[in-house]
Amino acid sequence: MSGGISLISPSGDTHHIFNNAGLNMRPNGIALENGGTVLLAHMGDTDGGIYRLHADGRLDPVALTVEGQAMPPTNFVVRDNTGRIWITVSTRKTPRASDYRAAANTGFIAVIEPGENDARIVADGLGYTNECVIDEARGELWVNETFARRVTRFQMNGFESKEVSLSKPSVVCEFDAGTYPDGIALDSEGHAWITSIVSNRIIRVSPDGLQTLMFEDSDEEHLRWTEAAYQNNSLGREHLDNAKGEAMKNVSNLAFGGQDLKTLFIGNLLGDTLPVFKQEISGHAMPHWNVPLGNLEQYLD
Repeated sequence: MSGGISLISPSGDTHHIFNNAGLNMRPNGIALENGGTVLLAHMGDTDGGIYRLHADGRLDPVALTVEGQAMPPTNFVVRDNTGRIWITVSTRKTPRASDYRAAANTGFIAVIEPGENDARIVADGLGYTNECVIDEARGELWVNETFARRVTRFQMNGFESKEVSLSKPSVVCEFDAGTYPDGIALDSEGHAWITSIVSNRIIRVSPDGLQTLMFEDSDEEHLRWTEAAYQNNSLGREHLDNAKGEAMKNVSNLAFGGQDLKTLFIGNLLGDTLPVFKQEISGHAMPHWNVPLGNLEQYLD
C-alpha cells in the first residue's frame, strides 16, 4: 500500500485508489478538484508537499517547496474559488510529537498561486497549525492551533490578486482542558464547527467566540492523564493513540454533506468507520461542492 484515497458510494461500497508512483504517501489532508483529481497533503516523517492524485493512480507533484526550501510534513490543503491552494504546516520540529506543547510556535499557513509550484508563507509563528477554513464572503480565514488550544481568525487582503495576504490576527476563542482543536468547517450562519482529538468533542463557535458543545464521547480518566502530560510538557503519541470514547475513535475532522448540507460526516483517526449524523443547521458549501467528478463518477453509483 502506497497511500491514496477511498471513495464511498451512497450504497456503502468502497473503492480505493492508491498512487502508482512508488511513493510512500501519507495523505493527511485531501481536497477534491474540478474534474475529479484530488490534492493530497503529504505528512511524511521528515518530508511534505502537495500532490495531485488521478483516478487511475497517477500522482503529480504540485508543490514540494515553500519559499525555495523543502516543505516540511504538510498537514492540510484546501482550494478557494480563485484556484489558489492554501496549506498548513503544523510544526517545523522533528519528530512532530516533540511540539505537542502549549508553547508551540513554528507552524505556518502558506499559499500556492495557480500555475506556481513553490508555496509562499502568509502567516507564521502559529501554535501547531491544523485545519483552516476560508470565508470568502467575509474576507476571513479561520485556523485551528491545536496545542496552543485556540482558534485564530485573519483578515484576507488582495484575494482576487496574486498578492493575497493575511493580516489582523485575532483569537476567536481559547479552549479549556481536554480540547485540542483539529478539524474545522463553517456553517451557513457563519459559525465554525470544531473537532477535538482526545476528547472526541464537537464544538460550535460563533464569530464572537461563544462556544456551544454539540457532541462529546470522552473518558474522564483518559482526559486527566492527557491533561497532566500537557501541563508537564510531556504529551506524546501514547496520549493521542489511545482514544477511550465509547463510539468515536479520536475525532479529527468533519464535513457537511447530503443534498441539504445538514449531514455531518465525522473523521476518526483510530476508527475503521465513518460516523454520520443529521442536525438542523446546514453547512457552508465549499468550492468543490457539486464539481464534475470526471473519472471518479464510475465509483460512486
